[in-house]
Amino acid sequence: MDSEPGEFLSLLTDEEVQALRSAGRIRRWDRGTAVMSEGDTSDWVLVLLEGRVKCSSHTSAGTEVVLAVRGPGALLGEMSSIDGSPRSATVTALEPISGIVVRDFPSFLESHGRIAVLLMELVTGKLRDADRKRIEYGAFDTTGRVATRLLELAERYGEKTNSGVRVALPLSQDELAGWTGASREAVSKALRTLRDRGLIETGRRRVVIHDLDGLRKRAR
Repeated sequence: MDSEPGEFLSLLTDEEVQALRSAGRIRRWDRGTAVMSEGDTSDWVLVLLEGRVKCSSHTSAGTEVVLAVRGPGALLGEMSSIDGSPRSATVTALEPISGIVVRDFPSFLESHGRIAVLLMELVTGKLRDADRKRIEYGAFDTTGRVATRLLELAERYGEKTNSGVRVALPLSQDELAGWTGASREAVSKALRTLRDRGLIETGRRRVVIHDLDGLRKRAR
């Protein structure tokens, strides 16, 4: 699977990718495996090569909050690796994944200055994205937030078909609820609303978006 545009691996030169591979080793995880755990301290990072993961945290009440879905090319665990603080999220494989594990990542960055600058840009982008999501939670209703997340998945993983854009969802409704900051019941109702309007069609872990423009309007 190719790296997603804009993800860490897609920004590196062939020589830098080779240096990264030489500095690490390939590991694989099965679907449902916790790759990193919130609260752990470690100096290693993971660069995804295949598959998708969710980054999540749990509230004091035990509710899972999905912070992001990341795919091929993503760099994971960089903040804890750099500053030595405990990991701020749990990373779980949504499907079988493989990636490059690089230990002592700060040392790698010291000898690859351009990559260090790229990393600063990526971290800044993540912070901006977190700000945008906080605004969404305050300004959008559940249906609007669900529509926004479906659009994001369609843009990143969608496959054009005769009936619309098909998205194979590795997320359950509970996980989608955690990603939109809503209950499972509210997400189910939002999906039904979008179906009734003819905007989407849903199936087991898949969604077909029939009307992208209509979904965009509902996401505003």
